[in-house]
Amino acid sequence: MKRVSAFQVIGPVMIGPSSSHTAGALRIAQIAARILKEAPREVVFYLYGSFAETYRGHGTDRALLAGMMGYDTDHPDIRDAYQIAHQRQIAFDFHPAKLIEGMHPNTVALEVTGISDKKLSLTGASIGGGEVIIHAINGIQVSFTGEYPTLIVQQQDRPGVAAHITSVLAKAGVNIGTIRMYREQRGNRAFTILETDEALSPSHVKEILDNQNINDVFIIDL
Repeated sequence: MKRVSAFQVIGPVMIGPSSSHTAGALRIAQIAARILKEAPREVVFYLYGSFAETYRGHGTDRALLAGMMGYDTDHPDIRDAYQIAHQRQIAFDFHPAKLIEGMHPNTVALEVTGISDKKLSLTGASIGGGEVIIHAINGIQVSFTGEYPTLIVQQQDRPGVAAHITSVLAKAGVNIGTIRMYREQRGNRAFTILETDEALSPSHVKEILDNQNINDVFIIDL
């Protein structure tokens, strides 16, 4: 039997009418913002299923914009997300799309360009109670929730990379809850994603980056 937490029953503290259409949507965009690691210049949101049908009425559009700008679920400025995005000169657009077979009905895909022209694509689903699952980053299929402190390592698929990551965390006394590796194809682009019991620090990131096969490191701690 699957456990149901009090968080799932009560839901998160939030602005908006629906934990799945508002808080969950915001958290997907918030995760994208953490991975982008810079201010967005342009973002396009592709909305599927019930997101596509009700995004204006349920505030999904404002929640997505607010998350992309780094706001938390209970921030009062979520209501003014359009105006604030315009003030920050962020170009944005929303595209309702046809739900693909097997896709969760509350799914959004983001195409983001940062102020340095850095590109990011991310797909996630809001599964209820403000909880989310991220399904893809930059075209690579992944699966994580962001419910726990999460370390995402962008790398080349080479021997020794996972050992390097785990040795850094072991030396720092960080306990790993889960570790999974997702790759484009053998020897090519890959992500190692670790959920940990303790919050991670910039010093951990610096040590992990000290490997020629690691391109970038992202910390998701919502």
